[in-house]
Amino acid sequence: MIMRVLGEGQFEVAEADLNRLNQLDDDLLQAVEAGDEAAFRSALGTLLAAVREVGTPLPPESLEPSDLILPDAEASLEQVRELLRDEGDGLIPGLPE
Repeated sequence: MIMRVLGEGQFEVAEADLNRLNQLDDDLLQAVEAGDEAAFRSALGTLLAAVREVGTPLPPESLEPSDLILPDAEASLEQVRELLRDEGDGLIPGLPE
């Protein structure tokens, strides 16, 4: 799966890592729903760090379509709230059961 982090670029992430990322996404969703700015900042930073850790950066000249687009680390709680409204269940989908 190819994930784009706005302002940073694209990362290829293995399917095996999606459950972990989805759990971090759930933490982000809870922080946004609670309106907790500190928890939101922490959860967003942790999610983006995990994508960088498990993902393989694609070259900047690569023109691969992104499967998911994640906000940058400076995104506001309200901006992420809007993204979550558009996506429904979070920014990163869970794997089918």
